[in-house]
Amino acid sequence: MTDSNKKKGLEWQEKPLSDNERLKNESNFLRGTILDDLKDGLTGGFKGDNFQLIRFHGMYEQDDRDIRATRLDEKLEPLKFMLLRCRLPGGIIKPYQWIEIDKFARENTYYRSIRLTNRQTFQYHGVPKTKLQDMHRLLHKIGLDSIATAADMNRNVLCTSNPIESELHQEAYEWAKKISEHLLPRTSGYLDVWIEGKKVTSSDDVLDKEQEPILGKTYLPRKYKTTVSIPPLNDVDVYGNDMNFVAIKDENGKLAGFNVLVGGGLSMEHGNTATYPNISLELGYIPLSYTLQAAEAVVTTQRNFGNRADRKNARTRYTIQNMGLDGFRAEVERRMGIPFEPIRPFKFTELGDRLGWVKGIDNKWHLTLYVESGRLTDNDPQKPLLTGMLEIAKVHQGDFRITANQNIIIAGVPEDQKETIEQLARQYGLLEPISKQREYSMSCVSFPTCPLAMAEAERVLPDFTVEMEKLLAKHNIPNEYIITRITGCPNGCGRAMLAEIGLVGKAIGRYNLHIGGDRPGYRIPRLYQENRTLSEILEELDRLIGRWATEREANEAFGDFVIRAGIVIPVVNAPVDFWDASKAIIPTQQIS
Repeated sequence: MTDSNKKKGLEWQEKPLSDNERLKNESNFLRGTILDDLKDGLTGGFKGDNFQLIRFHGMYEQDDRDIRATRLDEKLEPLKFMLLRCRLPGGIIKPYQWIEIDKFARENTYYRSIRLTNRQTFQYHGVPKTKLQDMHRLLHKIGLDSIATAADMNRNVLCTSNPIESELHQEAYEWAKKISEHLLPRTSGYLDVWIEGKKVTSSDDVLDKEQEPILGKTYLPRKYKTTVSIPPLNDVDVYGNDMNFVAIKDENGKLAGFNVLVGGGLSMEHGNTATYPNISLELGYIPLSYTLQAAEAVVTTQRNFGNRADRKNARTRYTIQNMGLDGFRAEVERRMGIPFEPIRPFKFTELGDRLGWVKGIDNKWHLTLYVESGRLTDNDPQKPLLTGMLEIAKVHQGDFRITANQNIIIAGVPEDQKETIEQLARQYGLLEPISKQREYSMSCVSFPTCPLAMAEAERVLPDFTVEMEKLLAKHNIPNEYIITRITGCPNGCGRAMLAEIGLVGKAIGRYNLHIGGDRPGYRIPRLYQENRTLSEILEELDRLIGRWATEREANEAFGDFVIRAGIVIPVVNAPVDFWDASKAIIPTQQIS
């Protein structure tokens, strides 16, 4: 290996490749022996490589951890089932499609629910192995699929769910779809396994015909996340994704091109200072006609230079750290065929969604409904949310837009249907008054289904939010809010590392507390307390919120206040700074 290659960030090539690289190389373009496992009735799960391989098809194997110990005592296998995540660029789904996915959820899933995710799509939880082909064939029948929504590929492409600038949103959405399609794997393995049920054996002839010109035979080194956004609303958390296209308008309000930002990511490993969250960095501006070339150039640079020896350091942000931003940019420009232009001015002012009714410039109405943690179920007889969405789907003439904040928009409602939609939403508990604090709180799934979960998230968020509301009222600011997110492990699914208050699961009932993010979503919060119970965290937040209420400047957000007051120092140099607990004013011996 030459010194020049080392300078480009290829030092990892001197180390053994991770076993996932072997798995991908031997998978016969993602087919593996999945069909054989589907016939095995002795287990509800997948064996060997197939356990990992199904992730490329949008599924994770899980089990109900609430009853795992009981089943073990009874000498039974854990209650295994699959999570499926649909590919839905921009989050748009038609009512007729919703009716079909609702039917499958009710009849074939263990939890009888649909969960809206902050990747702007829906998930099924609790699909038994015996129903997997039926599920994929249903999705295929209604024009959907789940390919590349997990594992080492470009995942579901997010797009701003802007219900006001309808024409610009339509342009941005079309590009989100194009980017998604352009970066998809070319293998027919997904169709062979799930739709045709056809076993294709590996041979030189098959391998010669199958080509992956963008992703390569071993796909990407790690998961990859992409967004398309329209400032000033940062509803897709631009700064937490590998690749971002920020829409720039021309003087007529039409889409002219994109600013390209790269290298964001929120996952880490507790105590491993070689891992850290980081915000996206600016590459430059491209005219609209070069959008797909830019996307491909960034992805193939990551494909070739990303770390395939250590998966914990395989995301784009680590590749940029190894190559340097200028080196990464130069390689992307070489592959793209043109240099980037200077970044065009843009500014984000807020996160989240605009709840309630808004009227677009197309004179259609759009109703954004808050769905706590994205969970649509009929478990609460007073709020049968799943049935409510089904009843709306039966009469709605427009489309639905799942947002990146786990909410859903009933989009494109004509004036004469507005009253009907609102009545249904109210009848089924989908349109109720909520506090600003609840609106700006979010969680990942965590227990009981996520195998990575270290602490609760979705199931503790409602009560934690109530306690936060009480603290705001206690300090005479009941209408204020603090962007709060809870995630059950440090993998980043709850996007806690872009919140003003972020709780990251450490163990059952215990969390690391991070504070100091900002409302537009530009800033990583600082580790403030480690391994604390929820009651301990609320006690400390009581003190901090009290100070914020009395000492803040006009319109100063909580995250900005704790930095201005010197309570924490902002994270600037993520690889070093993020783990430096001394930059919180509490004594370092308390960080244990």
